[in-house]
Amino acid sequence: MTTLLTAFAAFLLLAVLISSLANRTILSTAALFLVGGFLLGDGVTGVVSLKPGDSLVGGLAELALFAVLFTDGMHAGWKDLRSAWRLPGRALGWGLPLTLVVTALLAHYVVGLGWIESLLVAAILTPTDPVFAAALVGNDKVPPRLRHLLNVESGVNDGLILPFVVLFLAIAKGSDDLHLGELGTELALGLVIGVAVPWAAIMLERTRLFAIAPKYQPLNAVAIGLLVLALGKATHGNLFLAAFAAGITVATIGEQHRKAFEEFGELVAELLKLAALLVFGALLTPAFLGDVGWTGWLFAILALVVARPVAIWISFLRSGLSMREQGAVMWFGPKGFASVVYGLLVLESGIPAADQIFHLVAVTIVLSILAHSSTDVVVARGFDDERDVPAWHGKARALLRRDGSSPADPPPSVEGDQG
Repeated sequence: MTTLLTAFAAFLLLAVLISSLANRTILSTAALFLVGGFLLGDGVTGVVSLKPGDSLVGGLAELALFAVLFTDGMHAGWKDLRSAWRLPGRALGWGLPLTLVVTALLAHYVVGLGWIESLLVAAILTPTDPVFAAALVGNDKVPPRLRHLLNVESGVNDGLILPFVVLFLAIAKGSDDLHLGELGTELALGLVIGVAVPWAAIMLERTRLFAIAPKYQPLNAVAIGLLVLALGKATHGNLFLAAFAAGITVATIGEQHRKAFEEFGELVAELLKLAALLVFGALLTPAFLGDVGWTGWLFAILALVVARPVAIWISFLRSGLSMREQGAVMWFGPKGFASVVYGLLVLESGIPAADQIFHLVAVTIVLSILAHSSTDVVVARGFDDERDVPAWHGKARALLRRDGSSPADPPPSVEGDQG
């Protein structure tokens, strides 16, 4: 534990020191933690020794995904979705199920998995994560509608796909373990906790009995999240659905609480993500990657370059997006941290195909992190129209504004000046 903590602190310091450079180049902090974990793991140096079944792995993954879904839900309040739903609606209403179907077809026909297992793999790999495309969604030169589309889609699809992961996993366990009533109760209880706790907390704060000091505003959402987590654990409600529902509830009825929590919450979620990526990397070994086989690697490549691009292309036909914008949406469907945790849940489930599914999920996520987090800067620069404008043009435009003439007016003639 001490060794892992030391390694995480060292990589975190390095990530902070190179963060400015990473924002301008193909360097990626996410890839840094993933590769760092791989180098520290049993397969290379053996500094950090972890197994998928270790309590630390499961506990950290669970906590990190809870934080991610809670903060993701904060980006999916009713006002956000209602104000600009047309494009995200296409991505979620058409793109998500089409991506799931195409990925399932690839898993079945390329790898040879059964249909339920193929659907399970597809559901795990369908969610996207904007953290691996940070330079794109955080660049003001990128059209706002494109950034909004990617942010809303990635913020909502983790929670939307969760019931399908749970359902397909229950079916894959076999008829003896398939208790749809218990499954429905678990999901329903998680949803109730996720809505009731933040609603009650915010309503209490609005009474005359209570008032939150500005210093403690960010902690209100933290307290709500921790209470949702504790009640979910105590009642065996679905923690992840509860987290997502709680985030949406806070964003919908407590706008000021969302704003107060936003920066702090993003940092907490980012810390947990990076720690989990370090641990995930330590689980990977050369032998593990070699066990995937050529069909597994082929599936991983096709899942990235065929499944989402085809689904998004169909979903955004006649949408009004430019070719450049549509190309960016087609490419940037990075497999995020939700996929890591869903894969670990399958591995711990003990289903017959658990190990094979985890291998497929793991290599797809590795390729996605390396490919998407190293190309976001390059794609983002394609939207920077100013870089194609000569320097003299910008100076001339500034001078024209200063003397009051229009940028479209012709420059004064030399003869006129002399006359």
